[in-house]
Amino acid sequence: MVDVFPWQLSIGELLSPAVVSSWGIGGALLAEASKAELEPLVLASVLLSLITVYLAAKIGGELCARINLPPVLGELVGGVIVGVSALHLIVFPEGAGETGSVLLKLVETTAGLDPASLLTVFRGESEVVSVLAELGVIILLFEIGLESDLKELIRVGPQAAAVAVVGVVVPFALGTAGLIALFHIATIPAVFAGAALTATSIGITAKVLAEIQRLSSKEGQIIIGAAVLDDVLGIIVLAVVASLAKTGEIEILNVVYLIAGATVFLVGSIFLGRLLSPYFVVLVDQLKTRGQVIISSLIFAFALSYIAAAIQLEAILGAFAAGLILAETSKRKELEEQISPIADMLVPVFFVTVGARTDISVLNPLEPANREGLIIASFLVIVAIVGKVVTGFAVFGQPGINRLAIGFGMVPRGEVGLVFAGVGSASGVLSESLEAAIIVMVILTTFLAPPLLRVVFKSDDDASDGAKKEAAIAASPSSETAS
Repeated sequence: MVDVFPWQLSIGELLSPAVVSSWGIGGALLAEASKAELEPLVLASVLLSLITVYLAAKIGGELCARINLPPVLGELVGGVIVGVSALHLIVFPEGAGETGSVLLKLVETTAGLDPASLLTVFRGESEVVSVLAELGVIILLFEIGLESDLKELIRVGPQAAAVAVVGVVVPFALGTAGLIALFHIATIPAVFAGAALTATSIGITAKVLAEIQRLSSKEGQIIIGAAVLDDVLGIIVLAVVASLAKTGEIEILNVVYLIAGATVFLVGSIFLGRLLSPYFVVLVDQLKTRGQVIISSLIFAFALSYIAAAIQLEAILGAFAAGLILAETSKRKELEEQISPIADMLVPVFFVTVGARTDISVLNPLEPANREGLIIASFLVIVAIVGKVVTGFAVFGQPGINRLAIGFGMVPRGEVGLVFAGVGSASGVLSESLEAAIIVMVILTTFLAPPLLRVVFKSDDDASDGAKKEAAIAASPSSETAS
């Protein structure tokens, strides 16, 4: 027992462990008070992080736009520069341990925090930024759904399904077999690494397609449809290999549940949504308060996202389905205009944090520990690109379509590949070199795909313009006279 009264102590002494423990219930209340005092600092740290995120996104995006590269690539590069690879301004506990970021050091200095309090603030700030990033990708997929044509998606459905299946099977088979045969890697780690090659990052590809105004093209709709199916197949593959890693055997019932759940959710939500959408419009028209269209639509999008997450699918699938459904209503144009400012605010957080989480130190060949991983990574990158480029040649019944554009559109792995690497690392299946190789594959495919996609579409435009000029010359009166 402390032999002084509380009013005889300073605030610092009152909150010391010895005094807090000696006062029992009162100590618990003081600990809660201390925690409440940290909440403004968490908010301050989040605000500093958002300032950094927006500066990185805007500067990177502007520089890329001025050299005719997709702005989303600038956002990713900006994230790498402010992240764990360079400036350490935006970092996360899994990449920085308990040291926090440079921004947190500033908060620590100005607020005079002890290490334990700093760690609490760091974790709170990281969690808020991560949630904002997840909201960003949900809003992005909702916006992409609004800009997509459901009838066109249904029409290209068989082609999209063929592209998705080939895009999963080919890289998975080549990657797994190659790792076992060439690098003598054990079967389960090889299967896990092969599985990391399967999924496509729909967020990155969709953003690039929107920026180059190709989202509504035949190629764009096939890519989006295939990427959505790819995401579903990727989730199923992840569940299968995670089960294999934990138990050494595949749980058939779990796989069947995921396939059935994904099918019922996507088909059911779109079917029911189209039936109920007229009632949604009537309800919105009867509302008198501000924001009736955007708020009602977000409620609908978040509800479908929740259902998707609750049945072990990705929340972004629910947001995409909601966008597709609402795109069929008379509120589409108004909703597109109102969702754009929200997307401008949240989507850059997603892309910058993807870059910030990426540790490019694994690309340093001077580090002996990285060399084995870089050799394996070279193989994985080749398989990752070839395995997706061939998907364009799986499209049937579409003469004159840009098959290379479809293939390159399926290349980026982005955050999806990092999820595979994270699950594999947490389960202890992946060695350090194999995990590094997967991260390198994710980095290179994520950064290579946007400029490649723009190049193949530009060459397609140039060829189309050339054909039009030739046709115009052939049809001109002067050419007829000369003949």
